[in-house]
Amino acid sequence: MPTACNRQPGKMHLWKRNWTNAAPFPVSFVLSQFFTKVAVVPGSEVFRFLPSPMMAAAEDELLLPRLPELFESSKQLLEEVEVATEPTGSRLIQDKVFKGLDLLEKAAEMLSQLDLFSRNDDLEEIASTDLKYLMVPAFQGALGMKQVNPSKRLEHLQWAREHFLNYLTQCQYYHVAQFELPRNKNNSAENNTANCSMAYPNLVAMASQRQAKIERYKQKKEVEHRLSTLKSAVESGQADDERVREYYLLHLRRWIGISLEEIESIDQEIKILKEKDSSKEASTSHSSLQDRPPRKPFILTRNVTQAKVFGAGYPSLATMTVNDWYEQHRRYGALPDRGIAQTTPAFKRAAQHQKDQEQKEEEDDDGTLYRAREWDDWKDTHPRGYGNRQNMG
Repeated sequence: MPTACNRQPGKMHLWKRNWTNAAPFPVSFVLSQFFTKVAVVPGSEVFRFLPSPMMAAAEDELLLPRLPELFESSKQLLEEVEVATEPTGSRLIQDKVFKGLDLLEKAAEMLSQLDLFSRNDDLEEIASTDLKYLMVPAFQGALGMKQVNPSKRLEHLQWAREHFLNYLTQCQYYHVAQFELPRNKNNSAENNTANCSMAYPNLVAMASQRQAKIERYKQKKEVEHRLSTLKSAVESGQADDERVREYYLLHLRRWIGISLEEIESIDQEIKILKEKDSSKEASTSHSSLQDRPPRKPFILTRNVTQAKVFGAGYPSLATMTVNDWYEQHRRYGALPDRGIAQTTPAFKRAAQHQKDQEQKEEEDDDGTLYRAREWDDWKDTHPRGYGNRQNMG
């Protein structure tokens, strides 16, 4: 039988045939199927091994990254994106986001192929080292929120919300923590209820929601403090199984709070984007209406016929000219100049006298000024009703 040296993937290997032992197959068949002659040495022959397609596929599978490597790489990319000081829309950050999403997609496919989590299992039946893989949908939602494409923002938000909700559903099924799942916004009846609740907010519901946020914040601080104490021991491999399990359970509860907060913010942003799209559509339809030619006024046939029979209520055409009207009124003596009353001489004299008095006062006549001052002094010392002493009321 041929003896082989240590074979490494991707390299050609030399096999030396020893003719002392008998082969189970004919020598010609073995040589034609698996070997090719590369040298002939007196007493022995040297052949090169031909790898089969199945062995090449197995080698490729060995070169693929494993599930722990995919998870740890995507987790590291997510942490780098969250703590980065560069803008989220920068090329460096977006490359990390796309790479992390690609790794998480491969990890999710691998999880579905391995069927690592079953509906028939309880949380206690899941291995401690496998608990972290429950966070894959949450990581996908977190990285999906970091994508910056204004034209596809609504799609990214809906995709991230779906993955956050998937993570929360799994955690609720395994009873990782006690919480309420967010409502599904795809139901129209629930949308109407949400709109009514937004129009008429319930103070009790608002108070309970505020209290729930306060409780989540307190739990988040406690979980982060406990994680910081367990992190070094778990990552160094010195922690026992109980501490490792507690460490990953705390991570699951931490991401439950993050997912609830992210879904709440996603719902608010989706509402704003939909209102923005509806306002754009309304403005577009309004501009299209303005571009239309103006409509001509129309008259109902019934009104036209009624006007022909009964008239419009006033003469629609002139019955005489202006000269005819003037001649008619002149014959009757009803012209405007003859209708003005003549001024009498007594009226003229009274008007002239008043005019002279005003002129004298303006010219500071001594007698007129004296009488006017005397009259003013008398009115000052004799108020109105001064002499009426009998009818005192």
